[in-house]
Amino acid sequence: MSSKPTRRTALFAMAGLAGTTGLGLMWRSSGSFASSSKSSSAEATMGHTMSGDTMTQANTTAGLSPLIDPEAYEVELTEAQWRELLEPDRFKVLRKHATERSFTSPLNDEKRAGTFHCAGCDLPVYSSETKYNSGTGWPSFWQSLPDAVRTKKDRSLFMVRTEVHCRRCKGHFGHIFNDGPQPTGMRHCINGLALTFKADAA
Repeated sequence: MSSKPTRRTALFAMAGLAGTTGLGLMWRSSGSFASSSKSSSAEATMGHTMSGDTMTQANTTAGLSPLIDPEAYEVELTEAQWRELLEPDRFKVLRKHATERSFTSPLNDEKRAGTFHCAGCDLPVYSSETKYNSGTGWPSFWQSLPDAVRTKKDRSLFMVRTEVHCRRCKGHFGHIFNDGPQPTGMRHCINGLALTFKADAA
């Protein structure tokens, strides 16, 4: 297990320098962003995008990034490669959309100043300044870092929710709800297994 972080760091460092790797990692970019529009529906308040949908004003107010083509992600690995890089529980959450049990993540009680990163590709995604205690048992934030996450509709469990994931590797983080604190009114309910934490230097 101790070799995995080193292997992941080397893999993504090489990708950042060379653009591609022999393991099939690809860095891609896209300038095709969804346009903004206002909507008064409850679904729009939650924020959503899928192919053909437009970015809502609620997403802009909540600090969510514009959403790009769901097929255009900078980091792409095969399922076998993700299994090699991630611990089994992290793989289930990030790549298979599993949900960890509430109150099981040490990050739920993390109160130090610092930054939460994607556990898959190490992208900084949430600041400790936007973390709050939602009482749900999962790390919760009222806003993501700029250009850090993407959202889409989740129609599982006989409901429509807003799923949030990493904008760089498409790793599944959790869901966004519109019952959070001001100034955004949003609650990013995030699996602790989807994140790592790096404390600010003392």
